[in-house]
Formats: sequence, C-alpha cells, structure tokens
Amino acid sequence: MSDLEAKFEAAANLIAKGTPTKGSASTDDKLKLYGLYKQAKEGDNTTSQPWSVQWETKAKWEAWEKCKGKSKETAMTEYIAEVEAQTEKFGITPP
Repeated sequence: MSDLEAKFEAAANLIAKGTPTKGSASTDDKLKLYGLYKQAKEGDNTTSQPWSVQWETKAKWEAWEKCKGKSKETAMTEYIAEVEAQTEKFGITPP
C-alpha cells in the first residue's frame, strides 16, 4: 500500500468512525466526500442515471458523476484534503 493509499484509508476511517464535536456535516458536505470516495475506489461512474423519484440514489449518482475523469490519485488527494477541512470545520475526533 502506498503512502497516499494509507492516508486515504485513514481519512475514510476517520469519516466512518469519527465523532463530530461542532455540529454535523450538511448533505452537500457528505455528498462531496461520497463522490470523491467512489471515484478513488471505482473510477468513473458507468451506472445509468437513477429515476428522479429516487432522490437519495440520484444525489449520490450526481456526486460521483461530478468527479468523472479524475484519476484515482487525484480523487484520493482531494478526498484527504476535504476530510481535513471537514475535520477542522466539524471538530471530528478519531474513534
């Protein structure tokens, strides 16, 4: 595992298991992380667009679609930076 991948996994673990102490992230904050995570893990979104009535699924699909074309490394780097920003903003503490 590369240093970047190790930092990415640590950031993902912090988001999954950490505890915010200054409020909670907005849906937009969560979707930004979701899109970058999916891009880093799976690459470009090739799934078909969900129906509009599936609002949660569609929001996630759109977040991932916004990251289309980014390399795995770029998505990981941006994810780590966003986690750092949200950690500071929401006071996320490690598990």
